[in-house]
Amino acid sequence: MSHANSPRPAGPAGRADLAGRADLAGLDLARYLAFVGMVIVNFTIVMGAEGGTGPARQIIELFEGRAAATFVVLAGLGLGLAHARTGATNTRTTLKRAAVLLVLGLVNMLVFPADILHYYAFYFLFGAWLLPLSTRALLWAVGLLNLAFVVLILTLDYDSGWAWDDYSYTGFWTPAGFLRNLLFNGWHPVVPWLGFLLFGVVLARLPLADPRTQRRLALAGLAALLGGWALSTGLTRWLAPLGPELAELLTTAPIPPMPLYTLAGLGAASLTIGLCLLAERHLTAWGVLPQVAPAGRQTLTLYIAHILIGMGALEALGLIGGQTPDAALLAALLFCAAATLYARLWEPFAGRGPLEALLRRLAG
Repeated sequence: MSHANSPRPAGPAGRADLAGRADLAGLDLARYLAFVGMVIVNFTIVMGAEGGTGPARQIIELFEGRAAATFVVLAGLGLGLAHARTGATNTRTTLKRAAVLLVLGLVNMLVFPADILHYYAFYFLFGAWLLPLSTRALLWAVGLLNLAFVVLILTLDYDSGWAWDDYSYTGFWTPAGFLRNLLFNGWHPVVPWLGFLLFGVVLARLPLADPRTQRRLALAGLAALLGGWALSTGLTRWLAPLGPELAELLTTAPIPPMPLYTLAGLGAASLTIGLCLLAERHLTAWGVLPQVAPAGRQTLTLYIAHILIGMGALEALGLIGGQTPDAALLAALLFCAAATLYARLWEPFAGRGPLEALLRRLAG
Protein backbone atom coordinates (compact mmCIF):
# COMPACT_ATOMS: atom_id res chain seq x y z
CA MET A 1 0.00 0.00 0.00
CA SER A 2 1.36 3.42 -0.87
CA HIS A 3 1.53 6.30 1.51
CA ALA A 4 0.77 10.00 1.21
CA ASN A 5 3.86 11.92 2.15
CA SER A 6 3.58 15.46 3.39
CA PRO A 7 5.88 18.36 4.17
CA ARG A 8 7.03 20.10 7.24
CA PRO A 9 4.40 22.84 7.68
CA ALA A 10 6.22 25.34 9.84
CA GLY A 11 8.95 27.85 9.05
CA PRO A 12 12.57 27.06 8.28
CA ALA A 13 14.08 24.50 10.61
CA GLY A 14 17.64 24.89 11.69
CA ARG A 15 18.44 28.47 10.70
CA ALA A 16 19.64 29.35 14.17
CA ASP A 17 22.68 31.48 14.98
CA LEU A 18 24.19 29.07 17.47
CA ALA A 19 27.85 28.58 18.25
CA GLY A 20 29.17 25.67 16.21
CA ARG A 21 26.00 25.36 14.14
CA ALA A 22 26.56 28.00 11.47
CA ASP A 23 23.61 28.71 9.19
CA LEU A 24 22.86 25.08 8.32
CA ALA A 25 21.44 26.08 4.94
CA GLY A 26 21.74 22.44 3.94
CA LEU A 27 18.55 21.84 5.92
CA ASP A 28 16.69 23.93 3.34
CA LEU A 29 17.97 21.52 0.71
CA ALA A 30 16.83 18.55 2.81
CA ARG A 31 13.34 20.01 3.06
CA TYR A 32 13.32 20.71 -0.66
CA LEU A 33 14.19 17.10 -1.49
CA ALA A 34 11.52 15.86 0.91
CA PHE A 35 9.03 18.22 -0.74
CA VAL A 36 9.84 16.80 -4.18
CA GLY A 37 9.40 13.27 -2.83
CA MET A 38 6.09 14.22 -1.23
CA VAL A 39 4.70 15.57 -4.50
CA ILE A 40 5.85 12.48 -6.40
CA VAL A 41 4.11 10.10 -3.99
CA ASN A 42 0.91 12.09 -3.63
CA PHE A 43 0.53 12.64 -7.36
CA THR A 44 1.06 8.91 -7.84
CA ILE A 45 -1.81 8.17 -5.46
CA VAL A 46 -4.34 10.62 -6.90
CA MET A 47 -3.42 9.64 -10.48
CA GLY A 48 -3.99 5.96 -9.67
CA ALA A 49 -0.47 5.01 -10.75
CA GLU A 50 0.49 2.81 -7.82
CA GLY A 51 0.97 -0.36 -9.83
CA GLY A 52 3.34 -1.17 -12.63
CA THR A 53 7.07 -1.70 -12.86
CA GLY A 54 10.03 0.05 -14.42
CA PRO A 55 12.36 2.91 -13.50
CA ALA A 56 9.57 5.39 -12.69
CA ARG A 57 7.95 2.94 -10.28
CA GLN A 58 11.31 2.34 -8.59
CA ILE A 59 11.90 6.07 -8.16
CA ILE A 60 8.44 6.49 -6.62
CA GLU A 61 9.09 3.66 -4.18
CA LEU A 62 12.26 5.38 -2.96
CA PHE A 63 10.13 8.21 -1.54
CA GLU A 64 7.12 6.31 -0.21
CA GLY A 65 6.89 6.90 3.52
CA ARG A 66 10.37 8.41 3.69
CA ALA A 67 9.67 11.96 2.55
CA ALA A 68 7.06 12.46 5.28
CA ALA A 69 9.37 10.96 7.91
CA THR A 70 12.16 13.31 6.85
CA PHE A 71 9.86 16.32 7.13
CA VAL A 72 8.81 15.41 10.65
CA VAL A 73 12.43 14.85 11.71
CA LEU A 74 13.27 18.29 10.28
CA ALA A 75 10.36 19.78 12.21
CA GLY A 76 11.78 18.35 15.41
CA LEU A 77 15.21 19.64 14.47
CA GLY A 78 13.81 23.14 14.08
CA LEU A 79 11.98 22.88 17.38
CA GLY A 80 15.14 21.72 19.11
CA LEU A 81 17.29 24.46 17.59
CA ALA A 82 14.80 27.13 18.61
CA HIS A 83 14.78 25.77 22.16
CA ALA A 84 18.59 25.74 22.26
CA ARG A 85 18.75 29.31 20.97
CA THR A 86 16.37 30.74 23.57
CA GLY A 87 17.03 28.31 26.40
CA ALA A 88 13.30 28.01 27.06
CA THR A 89 10.08 26.74 25.54
CA ASN A 90 7.51 29.37 24.61
CA THR A 91 4.42 27.37 25.50
CA ARG A 92 1.99 30.10 24.47
CA THR A 93 3.51 30.40 21.00
CA THR A 94 3.55 26.63 20.60
CA LEU A 95 -0.11 26.36 21.59
CA LYS A 96 -1.10 29.10 19.13
CA ARG A 97 0.90 27.50 16.35
CA ALA A 98 -0.65 24.12 17.07
CA ALA A 99 -4.13 25.67 17.04
CA VAL A 100 -3.52 27.34 13.66
CA LEU A 101 -2.17 24.13 12.14
CA LEU A 102 -5.08 22.14 13.55
CA VAL A 103 -7.67 24.46 12.01
CA LEU A 104 -5.83 24.65 8.70
CA GLY A 105 -5.38 20.89 8.63
CA LEU A 106 -9.01 20.10 9.38
CA VAL A 107 -10.13 22.47 6.63
CA ASN A 108 -7.64 20.81 4.29
CA MET A 109 -9.09 17.41 5.23
CA LEU A 110 -12.24 18.41 3.34
CA VAL A 111 -10.16 18.46 0.16
CA PHE A 112 -7.30 16.06 0.84
CA PRO A 113 -8.03 13.24 3.32
CA ALA A 114 -4.31 12.42 3.70
CA ASP A 115 -3.61 15.79 5.34
CA ILE A 116 -0.70 15.90 7.79
CA LEU A 117 -1.11 19.41 9.21
CA HIS A 118 -3.57 18.42 11.94
CA TYR A 119 -1.14 15.70 13.02
CA TYR A 120 1.63 18.31 13.19
CA ALA A 121 -0.48 20.30 15.62
CA PHE A 122 -0.26 17.44 18.11
CA TYR A 123 3.37 16.62 17.31
CA PHE A 124 4.30 20.16 18.32
CA LEU A 125 2.03 20.04 21.36
CA PHE A 126 3.56 16.85 22.74
CA GLY A 127 7.02 17.75 21.48
CA ALA A 128 7.08 21.07 23.34
CA TRP A 129 6.06 19.27 26.52
CA LEU A 130 8.87 16.72 26.12
CA LEU A 131 11.59 19.19 25.05
CA PRO A 132 13.19 19.54 28.50
CA LEU A 133 13.90 15.80 28.69
CA SER A 134 17.45 14.54 28.39
CA THR A 135 18.69 13.06 25.12
CA ARG A 136 18.60 9.57 26.62
CA ALA A 137 15.01 10.07 27.78
CA LEU A 138 13.96 11.29 24.33
CA LEU A 139 15.49 8.21 22.68
CA TRP A 140 13.70 6.01 25.21
CA ALA A 141 10.47 7.81 24.30
CA VAL A 142 11.05 7.02 20.61
CA GLY A 143 11.46 3.35 21.46
CA LEU A 144 8.44 3.26 23.76
CA LEU A 145 6.22 4.87 21.12
CA ASN A 146 7.11 2.08 18.71
CA LEU A 147 6.57 -0.59 21.37
CA ALA A 148 3.20 0.98 22.20
CA PHE A 149 2.19 0.80 18.53
CA VAL A 150 3.00 -2.92 18.40
CA VAL A 151 0.83 -3.46 21.48
CA LEU A 152 -1.99 -1.43 19.93
CA ILE A 153 -1.93 -3.26 16.62
CA LEU A 154 -2.01 -6.63 18.40
CA THR A 155 -4.98 -5.64 20.56
CA LEU A 156 -7.04 -3.30 18.37
CA ASP A 157 -8.46 -3.49 14.85
CA TYR A 158 -6.07 -1.52 12.63
CA ASP A 159 -8.52 -1.64 9.69
CA SER A 160 -11.29 0.02 11.70
CA GLY A 161 -12.72 2.93 9.70
CA TRP A 162 -10.69 2.23 6.56
CA ALA A 163 -11.93 1.39 3.08
CA TRP A 164 -8.57 0.56 1.51
CA ASP A 165 -9.85 0.40 -2.06
CA ASP A 166 -10.32 4.19 -2.17
CA TYR A 167 -8.48 5.27 1.04
CA SER A 168 -11.66 6.67 2.58
CA TYR A 169 -12.00 6.72 6.36
CA THR A 170 -15.40 6.37 8.01
CA GLY A 171 -16.09 8.17 11.27
CA PHE A 172 -13.20 10.64 11.17
CA TRP A 173 -15.47 13.51 12.22
CA THR A 174 -16.75 11.70 15.31
CA PRO A 175 -14.83 12.01 18.62
CA ALA A 176 -13.99 8.30 18.77
CA GLY A 177 -13.03 8.11 15.10
CA PHE A 178 -10.91 11.25 15.28
CA LEU A 179 -8.94 9.97 18.29
CA ARG A 180 -8.51 6.53 16.70
CA ASN A 181 -7.21 8.09 13.50
CA LEU A 182 -5.02 10.62 15.31
CA LEU A 183 -3.38 8.25 17.75
CA PHE A 184 -3.40 4.85 16.08
CA ASN A 185 -4.45 4.15 12.51
CA GLY A 186 -4.42 7.41 10.56
CA TRP A 187 -1.96 8.30 7.83
CA HIS A 188 0.57 9.69 10.34
CA PRO A 189 -0.62 8.66 13.82
CA VAL A 190 0.94 10.23 16.88
CA VAL A 191 1.86 6.71 18.00
CA PRO A 192 4.54 6.14 16.70
CA TRP A 193 5.09 9.17 14.41
CA LEU A 194 5.81 11.54 17.30
CA GLY A 195 9.07 9.61 17.55
CA PHE A 196 10.30 11.19 14.31
CA LEU A 197 9.88 14.67 15.79
CA LEU A 198 11.62 13.66 19.04
CA PHE A 199 14.52 12.21 17.05
CA GLY A 200 14.83 15.57 15.29
CA VAL A 201 15.10 17.26 18.71
CA VAL A 202 17.95 14.87 19.50
CA LEU A 203 19.71 15.76 16.25
CA ALA A 204 19.44 19.46 17.14
CA ARG A 205 21.71 18.79 20.12
CA LEU A 206 24.56 17.60 17.89
CA PRO A 207 27.28 19.87 16.43
CA LEU A 208 25.67 19.71 12.99
CA ALA A 209 28.04 22.26 11.45
CA ASP A 210 30.96 19.87 12.07
CA PRO A 211 31.75 17.87 8.90
CA ARG A 212 32.63 14.85 11.07
CA THR A 213 29.14 14.89 12.56
CA GLN A 214 27.63 15.24 9.10
CA ARG A 215 29.57 12.24 7.79
CA ARG A 216 28.68 10.13 10.81
CA LEU A 217 25.03 11.10 10.47
CA ALA A 218 24.98 10.12 6.80
CA LEU A 219 26.75 6.80 7.43
CA ALA A 220 24.56 5.93 10.43
CA GLY A 221 21.48 6.80 8.38
CA LEU A 222 22.59 4.56 5.52
CA ALA A 223 23.26 1.72 7.98
CA ALA A 224 19.83 2.12 9.60
CA LEU A 225 18.07 2.29 6.22
CA LEU A 226 19.80 -0.82 4.86
CA GLY A 227 19.60 -2.58 8.21
CA GLY A 228 15.84 -2.07 8.44
CA TRP A 229 15.39 -3.45 4.93
CA ALA A 230 17.70 -6.41 5.56
CA LEU A 231 16.03 -7.29 8.86
CA SER A 232 12.58 -7.06 7.30
CA THR A 233 13.54 -9.26 4.34
CA GLY A 234 15.46 -11.82 6.35
CA LEU A 235 13.02 -12.17 9.24
CA THR A 236 10.02 -12.33 6.92
CA ARG A 237 11.55 -15.26 5.02
CA TRP A 238 12.67 -16.99 8.22
CA LEU A 239 9.32 -16.66 9.97
CA ALA A 240 7.10 -17.14 6.89
CA PRO A 241 6.15 -20.72 7.85
CA LEU A 242 4.64 -19.41 11.08
CA GLY A 243 1.97 -17.40 9.27
CA PRO A 244 1.53 -14.48 6.86
CA GLU A 245 0.39 -12.17 9.68
CA LEU A 246 3.98 -11.92 10.88
CA ALA A 247 4.95 -10.20 7.63
CA GLU A 248 2.90 -7.15 8.63
CA LEU A 249 4.79 -6.89 11.92
CA LEU A 250 8.13 -6.90 10.07
CA THR A 251 7.36 -4.52 7.23
CA THR A 252 9.29 -1.36 6.37
CA ALA A 253 6.23 -0.01 4.53
CA PRO A 254 4.61 3.10 6.07
CA ILE A 255 1.25 1.41 6.62
CA PRO A 256 1.14 0.08 9.23
CA PRO A 257 4.13 1.98 10.70
CA MET A 258 5.90 -0.90 12.45
CA PRO A 259 9.28 -0.53 14.25
CA LEU A 260 11.33 -1.53 11.21
CA TYR A 261 9.57 1.19 9.21
CA THR A 262 10.55 3.69 11.90
CA LEU A 263 14.15 2.44 11.77
CA ALA A 264 14.24 2.81 7.99
CA GLY A 265 12.49 6.20 8.16
CA LEU A 266 14.95 7.54 10.73
CA GLY A 267 17.75 6.19 8.58
CA ALA A 268 16.44 7.88 5.45
CA ALA A 269 16.06 11.19 7.29
CA SER A 270 19.54 10.98 8.82
CA LEU A 271 21.11 10.08 5.48
CA THR A 272 19.31 12.93 3.70
CA ILE A 273 20.19 15.52 6.35
CA GLY A 274 23.81 14.41 6.62
CA LEU A 275 24.37 14.44 2.85
CA CYS A 276 22.63 17.80 2.40
CA LEU A 277 24.76 19.41 5.10
CA LEU A 278 27.90 17.91 3.56
CA ALA A 279 26.94 19.18 0.11
CA GLU A 280 25.89 22.65 1.32
CA ARG A 281 29.17 24.47 0.63
CA HIS A 282 29.70 22.93 -2.80
CA LEU A 283 26.13 23.47 -3.96
CA THR A 284 26.27 27.08 -2.79
CA ALA A 285 29.49 27.67 -4.70
CA TRP A 286 27.99 26.10 -7.81
CA GLY A 287 24.89 28.29 -7.53
CA VAL A 288 22.49 25.36 -7.06
CA LEU A 289 21.45 25.83 -3.43
CA PRO A 290 20.28 29.46 -3.85
CA GLN A 291 17.91 28.30 -6.58
CA VAL A 292 16.16 25.55 -4.61
CA ALA A 293 16.51 26.70 -0.97
CA PRO A 294 13.61 29.21 -1.18
CA ALA A 295 11.23 26.33 -1.95
CA GLY A 296 12.63 24.50 1.08
CA ARG A 297 11.72 27.51 3.21
CA GLN A 298 8.13 27.69 1.93
CA THR A 299 6.91 24.14 2.44
CA LEU A 300 3.64 25.07 4.14
CA THR A 301 2.63 27.24 1.18
CA LEU A 302 3.81 24.66 -1.33
CA TYR A 303 2.06 21.82 0.53
CA ILE A 304 -1.29 23.55 0.17
CA ALA A 305 -0.41 24.57 -3.40
CA HIS A 306 0.32 21.01 -4.48
CA ILE A 307 -3.19 20.05 -3.31
CA LEU A 308 -5.24 23.01 -4.50
CA ILE A 309 -3.29 23.95 -7.62
CA GLY A 310 -1.39 20.81 -8.55
CA MET A 311 -4.13 18.26 -7.95
CA GLY A 312 -6.72 20.74 -9.19
CA ALA A 313 -4.85 20.92 -12.50
CA LEU A 314 -4.70 17.13 -12.68
CA GLU A 315 -8.45 16.94 -12.21
CA ALA A 316 -9.08 19.62 -14.82
CA LEU A 317 -6.92 17.70 -17.30
CA GLY A 318 -8.72 14.43 -16.59
CA LEU A 319 -5.64 12.79 -15.07
CA ILE A 320 -7.22 11.56 -11.83
CA GLY A 321 -7.06 7.76 -11.81
CA GLY A 322 -5.93 5.22 -14.37
CA GLN A 323 -2.52 6.75 -15.13
CA THR A 324 0.96 5.21 -15.38
CA PRO A 325 3.92 5.73 -13.01
CA ASP A 326 5.75 7.54 -15.82
CA ALA A 327 2.89 10.03 -16.19
CA ALA A 328 2.69 10.58 -12.44
CA LEU A 329 6.44 11.13 -12.13
CA LEU A 330 6.45 13.57 -15.04
CA ALA A 331 3.48 15.54 -13.66
CA ALA A 332 5.10 15.72 -10.22
CA LEU A 333 8.43 16.95 -11.57
CA LEU A 334 6.71 19.58 -13.71
CA PHE A 335 4.84 20.88 -10.66
CA CYS A 336 8.04 20.88 -8.58
CA ALA A 337 9.83 22.87 -11.28
CA ALA A 338 7.02 25.45 -11.30
CA ALA A 339 7.00 25.57 -7.48
CA THR A 340 10.77 26.06 -7.38
CA LEU A 341 10.55 28.96 -9.83
CA TYR A 342 7.69 30.56 -7.89
CA ALA A 343 9.55 30.35 -4.58
CA ARG A 344 12.74 31.76 -6.13
CA LEU A 345 10.83 34.76 -7.48
CA TRP A 346 8.60 35.26 -4.43
CA GLU A 347 11.21 35.25 -1.67
CA PRO A 348 13.12 38.41 -2.71
CA PHE A 349 9.77 40.17 -3.02
CA ALA A 350 8.11 39.13 0.26
CA GLY A 351 10.69 37.27 2.32
CA ARG A 352 8.43 34.45 3.52
CA GLY A 353 5.84 32.35 1.76
CA PRO A 354 2.24 33.60 2.13
CA LEU A 355 1.16 30.88 4.56
CA GLU A 356 4.45 31.03 6.47
CA ALA A 357 3.88 34.76 6.97
CA LEU A 358 0.28 34.12 8.05
CA LEU A 359 1.37 31.47 10.57
CA ARG A 360 3.99 33.84 11.98
CA ARG A 361 1.46 36.66 12.24
CA LEU A 362 -1.11 34.52 14.02
CA ALA A 363 1.19 32.45 16.22
CA GLY A 364 4.44 34.36 16.51
